[in-house]
Amino acid sequence: MLVVQVDERIGPAGDPKRNLMHLHENLLGHTPLRPEQIHAMRVESPDPEMAAAQYAQIIAELAGSPSVLDLVHLGLGADGHTASLVPGDPVLEIAEADVALTGTYQGRRRMTLTYPILNRARRVLWLVTGAEKAAMLHRLQHGDLSIPAGRVRRDTSLIFADSAAAARLHVRNLSGILLMARRQHEQSAT
Repeated sequence: MLVVQVDERIGPAGDPKRNLMHLHENLLGHTPLRPEQIHAMRVESPDPEMAAAQYAQIIAELAGSPSVLDLVHLGLGADGHTASLVPGDPVLEIAEADVALTGTYQGRRRMTLTYPILNRARRVLWLVTGAEKAAMLHRLQHGDLSIPAGRVRRDTSLIFADSAAAARLHVRNLSGILLMARRQHEQSAT
């Protein structure tokens, strides 16, 4: 198994705001993966454009050209973003590169995988939690192309959502969605 990053904030190594720090704390630090199995985005580089091109080359060496990832794990933001594909950013229109740099979002530029590589993935696994994401999850499930997350292929997607995030979904529309903590929600309602 090899791990590549979907997106990362531009910043120095060890920056507590970096996704890599959270990835190590919450996942990688609890697995038998060796350091050489983890391919971090080199966002501390003085030349982020070159670093993005080099990261795309690393992925191509690992996953072929065009690169096809077996599994991509995505989250969903309350504004409809996923990875670092945020509303209004020019990176949304990139069609010829698998890795690119964004404009400033929440005070930081980021490196992100783009739609071409995300949409070639064999499987996309979404993890969506929190009531503030309920409206966007509803829009994602219905293929709303006006939100960045809605432009990720749905036919290869599986969504895990907690009951708070899934509050606006109707049971008949739950194809491809697994509700987490359903029992806990039902118990708190009684």
